[in-house]
Amino acid sequence: MPDSSRTIPTNLILGFLGVGKTTAILDLLKQKPAEERWAVLVNEFGEVGIDGAMLEVEGAFVREVPGGCMCCVAGLPMQIGLNQLIQRARPDRLLIEPTGLGHPSQILDTLTTEHYQDVLSLGPVLTLVDPRKLEDPRVLENVHFRDQVAATDILVANKTDLCSTRQLAAFDRWASELDPPKQHVFHTQQGQLAPAWLDGRADSRAVSTPHAHQHHSPREVAPAPDIQTKPWQRVSNQGQGHFSLGWRVHPDVVFDENRLMALAGDERIVRFKAVVNTPEGWRVINVVDGALSVFDSEARDMSRIELISASELNADELDRAIRVAAGRSTLDE
Repeated sequence: MPDSSRTIPTNLILGFLGVGKTTAILDLLKQKPAEERWAVLVNEFGEVGIDGAMLEVEGAFVREVPGGCMCCVAGLPMQIGLNQLIQRARPDRLLIEPTGLGHPSQILDTLTTEHYQDVLSLGPVLTLVDPRKLEDPRVLENVHFRDQVAATDILVANKTDLCSTRQLAAFDRWASELDPPKQHVFHTQQGQLAPAWLDGRADSRAVSTPHAHQHHSPREVAPAPDIQTKPWQRVSNQGQGHFSLGWRVHPDVVFDENRLMALAGDERIVRFKAVVNTPEGWRVINVVDGALSVFDSEARDMSRIELISASELNADELDRAIRVAAGRSTLDE
């Protein structure tokens, strides 16, 4: 059993939308010592909680902070989720994954308050970066990206197998010019992180725009209706220049995996995630930057589908496409 007298090693895993944070956490969970209990606090920009369902595949204790940017709700909702996760799991290590559209300053402020100083021990903050994105000036100028990088202790170039030699050299040059310098800079691919990178202490790092989100007020997130009484639920969210559409669907509905993957290939969709019942069993479908990964999952209490785009899409049109993939044109809402 975890030692309740010691503080819990805690790490933030940061990174821009689609950089591979959830894949990296899955990889870390596969490497955790068998005798240890790990927990994950995850926040998604969308509403249906797919990252949590994906992480539970590895048996972690998972708690979700739904509906947008954790830093904007870093007060009560985050603290409630964090407290419940600590009490329920009593973990040997805690990983926190904010949305890729989030700002870390207020999360770090919450984790270092007096309330948590005898509970949590903040280890290095890790930020994943796709070196290819550094070629886009809009990324380098984005306040969320800049402050994720500023707050990090360990900078990790992910997806290096997809990068050219020139892109990797540009990343290394950019990383070497960061001031103050990082504790470490690593290269990796497919989200493979070394558990040893989690050890140590976080530095106190100033971010360039620490109050970037103070103008946001937390919005009320209504409890999801019971899936038995409302078997087809569509939800949406928007903010930070992005839009999300999500579906919660009764577990007896069986989806055509190929139709979903075809829909995920729509170039307007920045990110597509699904945990769904198919004729081959329950499957996880994950598409980012055109790269598709599919793997088996245990049975779930419902199917979940979510997509994120940089422009507002026709929700009714996409709903019809999802229904076609479900083999039905109508379903009681």
